[in-house]
Amino acid sequence: MNLLEIKDLYVSIGKKEILKGINITVPFGEVHVLFGPNGSGKTTLLSAIMGFEGYRIEKGRIIFDGKDITGLPPYERAKLGIGISFQKPPAISGLKLRRLVEICAKDKKKIEEYAKILNLSEHLEREVNVGFSGGEVKRSELLQLLVQEPRLVLLDEPESGVDLENVALIGDAINLLLGRKIKPEQEKSLKEIRKERKKSALIITHTGYILDYVEADIGHVLLDGRIICSGNPREILHTIKRHGYSECYKCLEE
Repeated sequence: MNLLEIKDLYVSIGKKEILKGINITVPFGEVHVLFGPNGSGKTTLLSAIMGFEGYRIEKGRIIFDGKDITGLPPYERAKLGIGISFQKPPAISGLKLRRLVEICAKDKKKIEEYAKILNLSEHLEREVNVGFSGGEVKRSELLQLLVQEPRLVLLDEPESGVDLENVALIGDAINLLLGRKIKPEQEKSLKEIRKERKKSALIITHTGYILDYVEADIGHVLLDGRIICSGNPREILHTIKRHGYSECYKCLEE
């Protein structure tokens, strides 16, 4: 069964058309990765799925767990079980991180446990993201998602601006978020890994570092607002690292 279905989606920002007929299906328990150069529409796609203001859907539908959510506001989508981690989340003066995660939490008893796992125990009494390092901001976002317990996780470049040590911690946290505590290097098959997952994810990555810690099922290349190919995420990443997006543009031209 499919948790997310995006059908022939066209999205504009202001007068500019950004997404041009996107079709993606994410089954229960699968992790999909979005590749693409800056300006290709990746963040726009996640924002449209979340229902943020300013992203106007011109055509198409977004189906979540069998329900058409195309016209729902963000808070309704969050209630249904969709959560998002921003690439550059804002700092919020006057609001302590503890209070924010209490608002998000389904089970407040887990706050301390997750904060400890993410090395954020001392940050709970600080204002949200104020004075946080890049890695601390990313971990703060994941803490909010962990306590929210969404069924579909949207992650916008979770490894950007993060040192390698923090990428490993973030990778472990994402696996925990997806309901899987086993690390990929423990040599379980993707079929076994998928059985362990309780949630699905759509992840934007530029560097691909996160794939060293989170097993992905499918990769998609998004260029000029269109999905031009889908397949093995590691093979796609290898091609991009070797040739850049020049090979992808050839496919778009064809």
